Amino acid sequence: MEQIHTLETFNTVIESEQPVIIKFFANWCPDCKRLDMFIGDVMEEFNTYKWFEVNIDEIEGIAETYEVMGIPSMLIFKNGEKIAHQHSAYTKTPESVRQFLKEQLNQ
Repeated sequence: MEQIHTLETFNTVIESEQPVIIKFFANWCPDCKRLDMFIGDVMEEFNTYKWFEVNIDEIEGIAETYEVMGIPSMLIFKNGEKIAHQHSAYTKTPESVRQFLKEQLNQ
């Protein structure tokens, strides 16, 4: 998963014509570390999509802009628009993340 470090890069990434999956996280977040323990398997299953991550403490204001109220959160963007958002309470198991991606990506 490629980490995005600047708002400019983020804006370029989300302009993709294909859906891109972006994990919003923070280094101090225990639930983010739990997600990291299983996200690799989920990424393998959805390997036709590009995956990125954003540290909300690194890009000022990005969490507020995209209504990320809790972390980790999974967001899907296409053509510059947020098309789906799975809030932190629902990103605690591989099953819940897989279900979200299957529903939102029509798989």
